[in-house]
Amino acid sequence: MHALPRVGDAFGLNLEALAMLRPDLVLAWKSGTPARQAAALRRLGIPVYWSDIQSLRDVGETVLRIGELAGTRTSAQAWASDYARRLLALRQRERGATPVRVFFQAWPAPLMTIGARQPIDRAITLCGGVNVFGDLHAAAAQVSREAVLARDPQLIVAASADTRALQAWRAFGQISAVRHARLVLLDPDGLPRMGLDTIAALDQLCRVIDATRRGLAR
Repeated sequence: MHALPRVGDAFGLNLEALAMLRPDLVLAWKSGTPARQAAALRRLGIPVYWSDIQSLRDVGETVLRIGELAGTRTSAQAWASDYARRLLALRQRERGATPVRVFFQAWPAPLMTIGARQPIDRAITLCGGVNVFGDLHAAAAQVSREAVLARDPQLIVAASADTRALQAWRAFGQISAVRHARLVLLDPDGLPRMGLDTIAALDQLCRVIDATRRGLAR
């Protein structure tokens, strides 16, 4: 099996390599691609599909659109229909649940979290959680540990493969989540990526929030 050629990373594109490959289609992240890189990409004249997932429903619609562009509409339609069904089932399962205050650690240093009206925030809401920084309008924001302490989350989660990602919080016993040992690592390939594994990631988050809720009820 031949390795796929690399044409960039999260911080930039190798436009020369991309131009030499002459792809039929480029899939690009609209809000995550720097404006200068986006402009250069457009100048290449290669067709680009700009993905801009803002809600959980957008995941299914994006897969369907990519299937149409790739000539695999039938399989994409089947996946999108199954995704919509399972998403609805999760909504119904969690409807009316007692709220749980959740802090989502997007990055440990500097300490970053997520704001309102973006997919991870909506995932927390679907699971009956309340994003403690849901009043922030930025998709991502740097916050202080003192600010987290003031909002006293009942659960702290991070999507990370680093087993030490939440370790620093153990020094903050004043926080409910720390006091009751509710520091949970989620699948790093789940919620942040918002793709084929989204339902499994949502189910994992909901179960973690449900477990916290049951603990609070004791």
